[in-house]
Amino acid sequence: MNIAVLLSGGVDSSVVVHLLCEQGYRPSLFYIKIGKDDADYMDCAAEEDLEIASAIARRYGLPLEVVDLHREYWDNVAAYAIDKISRGLTPNPDVMCNKLIKFGCFERRAGKDFDFTATGHYATTVLQTGKIWLGTAVDPVKDQTDFLAQIDYLQVSKLMFPLGGLMKHEVRDIALRAKLPSARRRDSQGICFLGKINYNDFVRRFLGEREGDIVELETGKKIGKHRGYWFHTIGQRKGLGLSGGPWFVVRKDVDGNVVYVSRGYNTEQQFGNEFCIRDFHFITDNPWGDVENDIKVTFKIRHTPEFIKGRLLREEGGYHIVSDEKLQGIAPGQFGVVYDVASRLCIGSGEICL
Repeated sequence: MNIAVLLSGGVDSSVVVHLLCEQGYRPSLFYIKIGKDDADYMDCAAEEDLEIASAIARRYGLPLEVVDLHREYWDNVAAYAIDKISRGLTPNPDVMCNKLIKFGCFERRAGKDFDFTATGHYATTVLQTGKIWLGTAVDPVKDQTDFLAQIDYLQVSKLMFPLGGLMKHEVRDIALRAKLPSARRRDSQGICFLGKINYNDFVRRFLGEREGDIVELETGKKIGKHRGYWFHTIGQRKGLGLSGGPWFVVRKDVDGNVVYVSRGYNTEQQFGNEFCIRDFHFITDNPWGDVENDIKVTFKIRHTPEFIKGRLLREEGGYHIVSDEKLQGIAPGQFGVVYDVASRLCIGSGEICL
């Protein structure tokens, strides 16, 4: 079997290489470069990452190829993110990076020559009803299916997730026992296209700053200043610079450059229990067909370990989700990710709108 491995320099993808070699495979390794060497605002291609990827390749005597997808990345992902942010929405560049770059551009450039592409994502694939579905990982804290929820059937049918059946601490233990050079590296916390660059620095580079008012929603009182609504997201609590909190961002006026906030952990203004999903995308198929309309599901509106119970309703132009519990910080622009009722299969996703 001919396998390509996307190697990042982190512990997870390094363990993928180790496990495949233990199973007798000789995979080809690929490092995707999405940073531009002379761009201080997009320094994703960290030298240390590539050094460790090269060390893994030497350790196992495997070929490593660097695939430069900087231009494709900018055109498809970074530009998408800036466009959404400029319109007051909350994008998810990680989702689009997986769909368009890691399993899109890479597939056309190199992956097409292989039977499978293996990655260090915490997810699984499940064969059911004669089709391959995207399945959740054993480790609920590390599960990354919400970041994969826009891939299509051709992509999921070619993917291998060797870590999907392992807990994170087991992966770390394997790396330590194998003395992998990435064994003690901390997990990356950066957003896909930002790498180690600060989010606000990136946004400032392209959208600049423009002072506006922070207003208490309930009273209409001006209680502070901000440097541009694009620096703030619905549900945000930290970074507002306000005293007497906690304060939460609950609304944004894009035209007026006003950020509305509400105070307190239990204020009704920061909660909701339903939202619509635009342009819903089924990864493999619609498991419910066109018969049912009020479908019990689980879902996520952000990257958390918890799956929320609710109902999926079909409506003109898309779908509607009604949650069984109150939701804090429903952010338009993010992806609403839908799972089966047992939270075993990731069915698909769409953009949240209110």
